[in-house]
Amino acid sequence: MTHKQAIEYIRSVKWLGSKLGLSRIRDLLEALGNPHKSLKFVHVAGTNGKGSTCAMISSVLCASGYRVGLHTSPYISRFNECISICGEQISDKEIANLVEIIRPDADAMDDHPTEFELITALAMLYFKRQKCDIVVLEVGLGGELDSTNVIDTPELAVIAAIGLDHTAQLGDTIEQVASAKAGIIKPGGDVVVYGNEPEALRVFEKKCADVGAKLTCVDFSRLTMRQLSLDGSVSDFEPYKGLRIPLAGAYQPKNMALAVTALEVLRSKGWNITEESIRNGLENVVWPGRFELLSRNPVVILDGAHNVQGITATCDGFSALFPGQKLVILMGVMADKDVPNMVALLSKYAAYFVAVTPNTSRSLPAEKLAELAREHGVSATVCGSIEDGAREALRLASRHGMPVSALGSLYFSADVRRAFAENS
Repeated sequence: MTHKQAIEYIRSVKWLGSKLGLSRIRDLLEALGNPHKSLKFVHVAGTNGKGSTCAMISSVLCASGYRVGLHTSPYISRFNECISICGEQISDKEIANLVEIIRPDADAMDDHPTEFELITALAMLYFKRQKCDIVVLEVGLGGELDSTNVIDTPELAVIAAIGLDHTAQLGDTIEQVASAKAGIIKPGGDVVVYGNEPEALRVFEKKCADVGAKLTCVDFSRLTMRQLSLDGSVSDFEPYKGLRIPLAGAYQPKNMALAVTALEVLRSKGWNITEESIRNGLENVVWPGRFELLSRNPVVILDGAHNVQGITATCDGFSALFPGQKLVILMGVMADKDVPNMVALLSKYAAYFVAVTPNTSRSLPAEKLAELAREHGVSATVCGSIEDGAREALRLASRHGMPVSALGSLYFSADVRRAFAENS
């Protein structure tokens, strides 16, 4: 089997609404010898910031000398990004070999695994074969019924910022969303939470009490941001002074505080994590597509913000980095998001909207996005492709001396990066 055939096989399975649950992934992993049973995990859920938090925790653990698996989703440019060990992505050959192993067992199941379940199984098998010391595992959707939740009590469960997203699957209140995320809290485990919503925190406190888990909430009074620029930030997180991260978002210091708190809990459990490895790991973290600087002249920022909470955080970044300035917003978004409120937030910062339709069936048509922008009194242009949108955004930015921000979905990030590279 070739790498291309392996990816085609994985993608041939489409998600169906009736396929929530863990029975299939349990059956598949059992057929494969339960590779996850021999691995240790940091399991990370949340609405926003969980990917960045995973990247920071993984980077510090690698700097501490451990062999660290990292499984995140979605990918931006190529599938291999989803599965890596200390920055080295899984090879095409490994993907092909592992799919050959998995396919007979998957095809033999009466209830065929979903795409994400196949990827989860592939990751577990890979990390076991590669003898990882620990795996940083990002939840795909929700928590309780996500296929990653097949694992037993992890070394640590981490829950990033909570907000309303995927409401059709998770519920339309903070408590319902928190309840789904709380599914990763296991008996006798250690749990670290961001703690941004009182309603969510109450859910986590009750779940921890019910299962005998130990809860730690991030103490943001320890955090002082010292410097924010397009190259990242410098913050104090007592007792650590001058922690640098090369991620530019104004929200990233808080994600860093969550990651460092998680690492402190791991250290208390015997993991050898020093202040030096925390500093080195944070300074060298890589996490593309989140307030990422693509160009300096004109300034082009790529951000994967794709819900109201994420857009709010991105707008905070605009205020901090471009005070008093308006921007050109290149935007493509999924139809199942709270797009009216996302556009309402962005309209305060936008001089121009350039609307595009991401290359996926879930996308909101660019025409509807442009209509919403015009309702807020912002000039909006509809472009037939992301490449045309990038050209138009650059034209407006050059003509009016403005920064560009491309956002609305991680699913069009690769196309946006390619389009700006071709037009710069």
